[in-house]
Amino acid sequence: MKIDNLPKVFQAAMPVLETLENAGFEAYFVGGSVRDILLKRHIHDVDIATSAYPEEVKSLFEKTIDTGIQHGTVTVLYGNESYEITTFRTESGYQDYRRPDHVTFVQNLEEDLKRRDFTINAFAMNMRGEIIDLFDGLDDLKNRVIRAVGDPEKRFNEDALRMMRAVRFMSQLKFTLEEKTEQAIVDHHELLRKISVERVRDEFVKMGIGSDSRQAFQVFLDTKLSEDVPDFEGKSELLSVYPKLKFSPTMEASFWSIIMILLKVPNNQISKIMRDWKNSNAMIDSVERIVDFFDILSDHAPTDYELFQMGKETLLNVIDVAHILGQPVESKALVDRYAALPIKKSSELTIDGRFLIKMGITPGPNLGKILEEIKKAVISGQLENDQVAIENYLN
Repeated sequence: MKIDNLPKVFQAAMPVLETLENAGFEAYFVGGSVRDILLKRHIHDVDIATSAYPEEVKSLFEKTIDTGIQHGTVTVLYGNESYEITTFRTESGYQDYRRPDHVTFVQNLEEDLKRRDFTINAFAMNMRGEIIDLFDGLDDLKNRVIRAVGDPEKRFNEDALRMMRAVRFMSQLKFTLEEKTEQAIVDHHELLRKISVERVRDEFVKMGIGSDSRQAFQVFLDTKLSEDVPDFEGKSELLSVYPKLKFSPTMEASFWSIIMILLKVPNNQISKIMRDWKNSNAMIDSVERIVDFFDILSDHAPTDYELFQMGKETLLNVIDVAHILGQPVESKALVDRYAALPIKKSSELTIDGRFLIKMGITPGPNLGKILEEIKKAVISGQLENDQVAIENYLN
């Protein structure tokens, strides 16, 4: 198979492949970028594999960085771009079920491609656009199947994170999981416990906000991967609602909020679980706010002051979560009400604490209460956001 009209990202990298080939080495585009050109997906960057050893790569280019030279990877700076160039290699001795203990450089492309995770990621493409497919990846692309390269048990024992990558690709690409590959995950799911939470979280989130996350989540449950991630053990029944949701979330905060709601996590425990997953403080705060206001929305029509407290971003996320969970919500009415609020931020009040002090109000807790009372009155429309009107209101 040959690709005639290569995207610009490949064209820009052609001089790098030319330099390697002109020096007598083999060089190919490899991995996900080749898969994505075949699927006509957007391509962010390209990876290059070569028969040249790292030192030979460095000698051919003016600007290089030793990003992973012990594993055969050199970053080449060319034009305004950077390209990771990795020597053909084999790997062995995965004692931590993630990184190889030994890397051996080889001169054979097939040996290099054998170590890849899935057939759809094991393509190579030369500078003439010719696709090298040694593991029937083209058939799997056509049939929309995720299949391990070679023996799936061996692939997952080499790198247990590949099990999460499998369900992530299912979600992102709307593919199904090949039977033997799925069975190997069932047989070895407990290996996921050996992988850092940060790595697992990244794949979990990509799965959760993928276009087919509900199907992928079902496999995440069926293969017992859910039993080997933080705080999910024994919770498969609660999580089994997820594949039945009306829609898939597209935002990370919405995804986490739905997980917290399905798990029936008390609001004061959300922070702990989110930290167990190594989430950022900003994400934790966002999810806590969404769940808090989802509870309000589920209980009653929010007041203007509660809408003010939500803020626009949280309001839109709460509406998104409500739709996904099948919770009736008057989206337009809520957005219109928010848009009509006299102020959207506390800083938009025409007075502040210093103004109140000048009026003779003593600094302290009482001043804060008065300021909050004024804000509520302005938001509710009972008081104009005007210094004179506020002064008259207080007198």
